Amino acid sequence: MPRITLRQLLDHAAEYQYGVPAFSVTCMEQMLAVMNAARAVDAPVILQVGTKARAYAGDIMIEHLFAALETIYPDIPMVIHQDHGNSEATCATALQHKFTSVMMDGSLLEDAKTPSDYDYNARVTSRVSEIAHYMGASVEGEIGVLGKLQSRTDERMLTDPDEAVKFVRQTKVDALAIAMGTSHGAYKFSRKPDGEVLAMDRLEEIHRRLPDTHLVMHGSSSVPQELQDIMNKYGADIKQTWGVPIEEIQRGIKHGVRKINIDTDNRMALVGQIRRVMHEDPKEFDIRNMMKPGMDAITKLCKQRLEEFGTAGHAGKIKVIRMADMARRYASGELDPKIV
Repeated sequence: MPRITLRQLLDHAAEYQYGVPAFSVTCMEQMLAVMNAARAVDAPVILQVGTKARAYAGDIMIEHLFAALETIYPDIPMVIHQDHGNSEATCATALQHKFTSVMMDGSLLEDAKTPSDYDYNARVTSRVSEIAHYMGASVEGEIGVLGKLQSRTDERMLTDPDEAVKFVRQTKVDALAIAMGTSHGAYKFSRKPDGEVLAMDRLEEIHRRLPDTHLVMHGSSSVPQELQDIMNKYGADIKQTWGVPIEEIQRGIKHGVRKINIDTDNRMALVGQIRRVMHEDPKEFDIRNMMKPGMDAITKLCKQRLEEFGTAGHAGKIKVIRMADMARRYASGELDPKIV
């Protein structure tokens, strides 16, 4: 099956009221494991790579790995997404390498560290939307800066609903990531999150204001206790941490969340099994015997997420729209965001 754009997949998810996990991948083993899970439960899938992953493997290698997946899994609709693009050039080169979707993270300057202002964010994201939409590709933007929310009095850490509406109208993004207390990495929360540190009500308010805009939850690994325990049992030093509870993600899906970013969970699933094999058999040096149990662990976890988010069972229902046809729809204004 040809690659699918993020916009088409999220439109389908909105129509049928499900969410789609976006799995970050860096290597062949992660890609195969995720795709095996998608095929097992008949689910469409989002595979995404960030700038560090692109630098690690190289764009030519990544492009050909994704091409191989298309051949191996012709029955699975697959979005190829650039995560956290830090410039127009980063997004443009992703499109040159046949990505079907890009994220322009203008919430930070090009160094990917320094918070920007609204004008910069809207300006660069608008330019990326124009470039991508000419090609029929999709664009995700971000308003607000991801990070841990210490308390609800820290409003600067949350996306402002008025700014979110203005941003979508100005940039014409297909999906919008918002700041609501989630963060990247394993150490998201120092206790099981509640409304003080995970602002689901802010997400719900933005959905009320932008009911037809697909929302994105970044930093949404759940960091299961089981994975922490396996890591630590076999020599890691993972301090007690909490991720985003599945039930809160499911709540988000009911209020416009269509894309849920997951990275840490799959990293732990893979590395935990590598650690286990090396510990249990110190003589082992065949990397395949270390990676295969990790791949199985990723597949098991991804199947769970695809089922929990309602993605399972939808792959066969999707009739892929060619990017050229998507480009014509963008040019006609048919896909412009609808603002209430």
